[in-house]
Amino acid sequence: MFLLAFAALIVERIFGYPDWLFRAIGHPVTWFGRLISRLDRDWNREADDFGARKRMGAYALLTLLGIAIAAALAVEHGLLALPFGPVLLVLIAASLPAQKSLESHVEAVADAMKHGGLEAGRKAVSMIVGRDPEKLDEAAVCRAAIESLAENFSDGVVAPAFWMGVGGLAGGAAYKAANTADSMIGHRSPRHEAFGWAAARFDDLINLPASRLSALLFVIAALFIDKASPRNAIRAVFRDAGYHRSPNAGWPEAAMAGALGIALAGPRSYGGQMIEARFMGEGGRTELTHDDIRRALKLARAADALLIGLFGLLAWIIWQV
Repeated sequence: MFLLAFAALIVERIFGYPDWLFRAIGHPVTWFGRLISRLDRDWNREADDFGARKRMGAYALLTLLGIAIAAALAVEHGLLALPFGPVLLVLIAASLPAQKSLESHVEAVADAMKHGGLEAGRKAVSMIVGRDPEKLDEAAVCRAAIESLAENFSDGVVAPAFWMGVGGLAGGAAYKAANTADSMIGHRSPRHEAFGWAAARFDDLINLPASRLSALLFVIAALFIDKASPRNAIRAVFRDAGYHRSPNAGWPEAAMAGALGIALAGPRSYGGQMIEARFMGEGGRTELTHDDIRRALKLARAADALLIGLFGLLAWIIWQV
């Protein structure tokens, strides 16, 4: 299983998910998204009380996971019976991590800031974060891009690879389905506070190992980045990670902030509402530029190389046993 995750990471690292393929058949996230929308529309009834909507949300999550796991198991077992099935299995598994697309979206913000100025940077960063872009100055745009890189490295790269290593294609698919559900219904809006409760809590649980591993990878990666500090990364994690609103996002964000000597998070505006939050990497620089985004990308690429190497090592050890 770790061999599958290792191979999938390498393939996605090189090729990403081709645009022509997305246009032709979509992507697992879009497939899960359509199912989640259907469940939300049919099972999240406003006439029901809070408890009933909470139960229906739990049933919806179980249904989603059951379908994702059953489909992935059928594909995996079917392909492994074919002569070139393992190759096709790796290609399918490579759709689950998102190394290449994550880096390209974050790098687009740095390019926009450098060549188009603040307005271009706001437009680019609005594609990857939910903050009010018109309230972001140059430093805030850069912070938002780097935070997105740190958090999504954990839940968009490390987590699907981790669960693929644990449970094969079914493990990776189940994770991706649950994470998509959290992003769509796992927020505290009047419609989804009850129905999305199970999705949000389950997503918190399954991201625990990946968030801690991501922080560790950033700490080690700092050894290979000029003027980055593993010691400060460790200090920031233990000091600041617990102050984040998420039980998971604070770990990679704090590690990246400490490693690069910058401050991330802090107050931000969503939908016209100001959210007061503590800075990750407290005491680090707050006036950031597009060069800081590029340094963060270097750190993430080094961490990604370490992740691939780790999974390769685990696959080799299991192969030898």
